[in-house]
Amino acid sequence: MKICYLDAFSGISGDMTVGALIDAGADSGAVILALEGLGTGAKFTIEKTKRCGIAASKFRVVGGHATGHRHLKNILELIDASALPGSVKQAASAVFQRLGEAEAKVHDISIDKVHFHEVGAVDSICDIVGACAAFDLLDVDEIHSSPVNVGSGTVKTEHGVLPVPAPATAELLTGKPVYARGPSVELTTPTGAAIAVTLASEFGALPPMQITATGYGAGDKDFQEHANVLRVLIGETSGAQEATTVAVLEANIDDSSPQVLGYAMERLLEAGALDVTLESLLMKKNRPGTLVRVIAKPEDREALAQLMFAETSTLGLRIYSAERRVKERHTLEVETPHGKVRIKIAEDGSYAPEYEDCRKVARETGVPLKQILAEANLAYQKNIR
Repeated sequence: MKICYLDAFSGISGDMTVGALIDAGADSGAVILALEGLGTGAKFTIEKTKRCGIAASKFRVVGGHATGHRHLKNILELIDASALPGSVKQAASAVFQRLGEAEAKVHDISIDKVHFHEVGAVDSICDIVGACAAFDLLDVDEIHSSPVNVGSGTVKTEHGVLPVPAPATAELLTGKPVYARGPSVELTTPTGAAIAVTLASEFGALPPMQITATGYGAGDKDFQEHANVLRVLIGETSGAQEATTVAVLEANIDDSSPQVLGYAMERLLEAGALDVTLESLLMKKNRPGTLVRVIAKPEDREALAQLMFAETSTLGLRIYSAERRVKERHTLEVETPHGKVRIKIAEDGSYAPEYEDCRKVARETGVPLKQILAEANLAYQKNIR
């Protein structure tokens, strides 16, 4: 499966997306031909430039027919009436629908009344359709995105000066990982946010992949702090089944008993923690203490944080993100002299008996755990001969 990873370390806009995908190998002539078929009257340029020394492609939309404001309905009809491939129509319409929903909520109006100012409408139409056409030309099966740098400061809009991220951008990125770093300017536009949020299936760390192409799409400005580009990484999936972002919660505790910490570990695992460890350490004032570390799914972070506060004496937690990568694996059930046990088998052929199965058999039969483990290993070895 071919993956495209949007590395939005300097934010994301529609024109940056189109430029990056063309830079990564999408046929620029085919993209422009698709856009000309929309009949907006706009012209298009693609030029090589540099941002902070990084070579990138700059995509521009020039001009277009002036017809006043365009309502969302008109734009969707324009896309539907075009000669674009069905998959491109579907993706572009979905992005515009998501953008329209965000604008409607921000302005507390019906989505039927959402309209785009003429200049912005032509740019947005061409950027969104151009990006969807480029994804299609690259035969991308799945899109992932990094956390999004939204920028800071203020931005001038037709509604006056507004804080960054602009209201529509903030609405679109609700529930997605964002941050602000670099100069006080808008780095992520509503169009860019709509493309990422609508088309990306995951936001987080780079998924396991074999990179086949990279591309850089230039933003309008050239910063001293960092290269103002959107980077895309194109590649094929590798063998790892999981490569996800996890939350790590930590606390140093020097005033809880082993019984309390042991019980807290049980409660955390029951509540969905992926792993919980207790590690001895020497704390300030030469006090022996315990480092409690919890690995959790991002969506379980807050619930497990509250559980740590409730079940331990800690007054504070450290919470940060980390990447979790797991080999592709499957299970096979084997029959031992004392009961059935599942064997976990990795893609490289390594294997291990499922501890909980062995533990259950040992407790039910009274046979030592080490013997059940040995019997399970032997049963699997016989099975693969």
